[in-house]
Amino acid sequence: MLPGVKTYLVGGAVRDRLLGRPTTERDFVVVGATPQQLLDLGFRQVGVDFPVFLHPKTKDEYALARTERKTLPGYRGFVVHAEPDVTLEEDLRRRDLTINALAEDEAGGIIDYYGGLRDLAARRLRHVSEAFAEDPVRILRVARFAARYADLGFEIADETLDLMRAMVAAGEVDALVPERVWQELHKALTETRPSRFFQVLRQCGALARLFPELDRLWGVPQPIQWHPEIDTGVHAMMVLDMSARVSAETEVRFAALTHDLGKGTTPADIQPSHKGHEERGVTLIHDLCERFRIPIRYRELAVIAARYHGLVHKVVDLRPATIVEVLEGADAFRRPERFERLLRVCEADYRGRETYQERHYHQADRWRAYLAAVQGIDIGAIARATGERGRIPERVREARAQAVRAIQEQTETA
Repeated sequence: MLPGVKTYLVGGAVRDRLLGRPTTERDFVVVGATPQQLLDLGFRQVGVDFPVFLHPKTKDEYALARTERKTLPGYRGFVVHAEPDVTLEEDLRRRDLTINALAEDEAGGIIDYYGGLRDLAARRLRHVSEAFAEDPVRILRVARFAARYADLGFEIADETLDLMRAMVAAGEVDALVPERVWQELHKALTETRPSRFFQVLRQCGALARLFPELDRLWGVPQPIQWHPEIDTGVHAMMVLDMSARVSAETEVRFAALTHDLGKGTTPADIQPSHKGHEERGVTLIHDLCERFRIPIRYRELAVIAARYHGLVHKVVDLRPATIVEVLEGADAFRRPERFERLLRVCEADYRGRETYQERHYHQADRWRAYLAAVQGIDIGAIARATGERGRIPERVREARAQAVRAIQEQTETA
């Protein structure tokens, strides 16, 4: 690099290599350099709030060693000090967890000032210092790491969970910007055990502040004959984890997470029945997506999943006309790929129950057969054969129902 300047590999690349997991990104800390020195070497600066540079060849990120001082509540109220006199130990001290505060020198030696190696071995998520409490995003990050490493047995240290609770009580999470919350939520949805993210947020009290629509599901009963797990919140988490098994798409997982939100607003006097929860859930999904500026494609799938999942499950009992109404309402003819995602959500809902996890979701097979049959209808021919143009939609719907009826009759005689 330069005389007197040292470079260290830090963070996730070091942590995951030690855990035997694949690494996709390599981040470096540069100690003893100025921004101009890196620019002179061909690095390109990309950081706005603090000096971060891209290597001219590898495009890896290189950040100048820095310290931070909090000046305002929330996520953005920091003053950054990035000068050549900042040491590696000072830089690592500002990181969130000890397992993320490990560094590797140019010779491959591991530098561990804060017990990260010990916590890796103990499968423990522990904060580095009390500076953790200065950034509420770290609550979300800890929850996300708990989801990422759940299968490895990682647990949150008691003192870290206590600190997270204190941060919530102090109102720190109320200052989080919507985009940052969605960014962490989206990352959590990519994990194999995304339910752990929400369980951790519930443990520290952040779920009620950020996602009250989800938090209120716990303690709400469901009919035991359909839901052996009974508790709606428990079911929601089972469905979410099952969605991670049946689909890698985060839209599917988000829709699975939110499909039963309406049950949290069911009047107590009609529970464990949840009549009308579908449309109540649609309203709550719109509110949630507006609040965190969630991309429209997530909202669209979540809405049709909330609205139609009950009917999708009951396909064997539906009249042909009702089946056509569901296909039309879900826009299955124009967007069959999204309808397939809906079926994945419903499969996760069906299998996300005690004793149902390994069952086959036969309802999806039926819906695919109905959709294929209806797609084979020649709408142009129907339009040409219909004298009154105003009656074309009616004739098309009748033809679609007839195609569905034919499949039903074949199934009954098979």
